[in-house]
Amino acid sequence: MKKILIFILTVVILIFAYNEYKDYKRFHPKNVNYLVNENIDLNYHDQSVVYDYNEAISALNGFVITQWSANEIDVRHPEDDDAQTQYAVSEYSKKLAKVKFYEAKLTQSKTLKSKGLNNVDIKNIESKGFSADKASNSIALEKFKEMMLKSIPKTNLIYQEKSAFVYEMQKLLVKKGFDIPVDGIYKSITSEALRNFEEKNQLFPDGKIDLLTLYKLLE
Repeated sequence: MKKILIFILTVVILIFAYNEYKDYKRFHPKNVNYLVNENIDLNYHDQSVVYDYNEAISALNGFVITQWSANEIDVRHPEDDDAQTQYAVSEYSKKLAKVKFYEAKLTQSKTLKSKGLNNVDIKNIESKGFSADKASNSIALEKFKEMMLKSIPKTNLIYQEKSAFVYEMQKLLVKKGFDIPVDGIYKSITSEALRNFEEKNQLFPDGKIDLLTLYKLLE
């Protein structure tokens, strides 16, 4: 009889210990804590965002621990559906969304910097509401515009002149709606398209490329 009681007591202790261990593992900091993303830009142009990001993570982790220790609510994987649990889960979602908001800004910044941008570039891009992909396209476009402006001929193009600049200029005219061949050869059809473009945009209509006309073509 004594052995049976000892056995039952041992089983009860083991069950209790196992349940305590499960709860410990379930809410051990290694599993509970939301960790700082390794792909964020710590040198972001607005350091207050980096601070707010870390503060938001601390608030999130503290909320998770508090809800479990005080109310036994696992806000990440709730087991109940009562009003208190629903409120706690809702608050957790808000705090997590705040973390993700800052994280998105900081990860995008690091991605853009890996492509050669600096804080000034990123600040300008964000002011336009661009995503990382759209920002990359915008950067490529700005570089193209810069190259075109630098490569504009110092003298007027002559008939049948062939060059990469003429080719790119023809592509720009096609994008503006002109039906001309894109062959890199400066012919009367290209000159006429330029003249029409200048007329439509209140520029001097001489059919010759200059900085004012090129600026307008690049818009």
